[in-house]
Amino acid sequence: MPVEAPGYSKDWAHVDLNEYPCMRVPAPGPKSRALHARCTKYFKGLSGQVKLFPVVFESGSGCTLIDVDGNRYIDFSSGIYVTTLGHCHPKITQAIQHYAGQLMNCHDFTTEIKTRLMEKMAAVLPGDLNGFQLYDAGTAAVEAGLRVLRAATGRNEMLSCYYDFHGKTYGAVSLAHIRSHVYGRVRAPGMHMVPRPDTYRPMWTKPDGRIDTDAYIAFYREYLAKATVGDVAGFVLEPIQGWGGSIMPPDDFFPKLRALCDEQGILLMADEVLTGMGRTGKWLCLEHWNVVPDVVSIGKGFGNGFPVTAVAVREPFKESFEKISASSSYGGNPMACAAALASIEVIEEENLLDRAMHLGELALERMAKMKAEHRIIGDVRAKGCLMGIELVKDRATKEPLDKAGELVYQKAFAKGLAWIPAGHILRMSPPIVMEDEVLLKGLDLIDEAIGETEKELGY
Repeated sequence: MPVEAPGYSKDWAHVDLNEYPCMRVPAPGPKSRALHARCTKYFKGLSGQVKLFPVVFESGSGCTLIDVDGNRYIDFSSGIYVTTLGHCHPKITQAIQHYAGQLMNCHDFTTEIKTRLMEKMAAVLPGDLNGFQLYDAGTAAVEAGLRVLRAATGRNEMLSCYYDFHGKTYGAVSLAHIRSHVYGRVRAPGMHMVPRPDTYRPMWTKPDGRIDTDAYIAFYREYLAKATVGDVAGFVLEPIQGWGGSIMPPDDFFPKLRALCDEQGILLMADEVLTGMGRTGKWLCLEHWNVVPDVVSIGKGFGNGFPVTAVAVREPFKESFEKISASSSYGGNPMACAAALASIEVIEEENLLDRAMHLGELALERMAKMKAEHRIIGDVRAKGCLMGIELVKDRATKEPLDKAGELVYQKAFAKGLAWIPAGHILRMSPPIVMEDEVLLKGLDLIDEAIGETEKELGY
């Protein structure tokens, strides 16, 4: 039964817009600054979003956050795509608490809660994705997926795409854009990168200006023949690029890529750490295009904030786990399994896949109005609760406007919107339990921040 809109509300996640956002002191406030200074005397390597706005959070509930100075925020970040079902969902909290008091870890021995999770995953994931292994971080799941690809095929090389992000270990980084020599001055052997279709910034277009997906597929076919040594195990990519800025593919891309992989005898691995388990309105984002990957990495929202990730593989390849020393110290511990199972059950019980799709449609409608009113908005996009706004100096040239991205991020945060920066692309990932009016209020804050930024920059 579809979720009605507007009007969706769960008492625990309801947001009173008379109380949120509420900025009692200019943020980051004095307590945030003092505590941040104490912590960062020792704690180093912060993300860009913290450096731009070093607020210190104290608590979170549903779609809201409160900092140590008492400022109240609407959450458009979900803890960097993690708390997909809102902060401290009562069912998930209870599940974790139960196993924290009963059995916290027993390595990879079977438990009842793990068995129930395996059965549920096999039931909800598409096709014959029914072989699993569990981990505690997205990067670990990606690295395990690469080992599965090699074990299943007996081959070594990998293809990935420009501006994908797969993690911060050497193998995962070698699948993406290496920005620092500290990861290695060269990629891991056999790692290749190719362009992928971007609906806003296509590399190849047809005479009528539409993106030419066939040109990308033709390039991949030639690249496989000419630039590899014929030892390619898998094609690894994000369905929608997260770190790259919520970059959406054209609808015909993944079906054609699936066909190419089958033609070439290459396995298709989807990195759904960011896009999976409800974020885009499907269990897996690739379901939007009726494509089933051979291997998929799952994480972030999988346990709604608890560190649990997974690799899922299709039936013909699941015995490959036996060849790769697949187990890990923390993967599949009872608390993690309980968090993941409870998260899946919440999505089913509250019909949140439909809810995510509705919120995406509502956001697109509102963002289209913003684009019509602001010269610096070049593109808006959303797939469920994975959203982006691209800021440009000029719509004709599409030249990125990075300074505007920083200013809009800081201005909206100061108004009470906790969210994610990405250079000139504004990224939004609100919890999929969010009420319509709360989503629209958050977008209003961004709208105001963009208007103020245009004036400041002279647009």
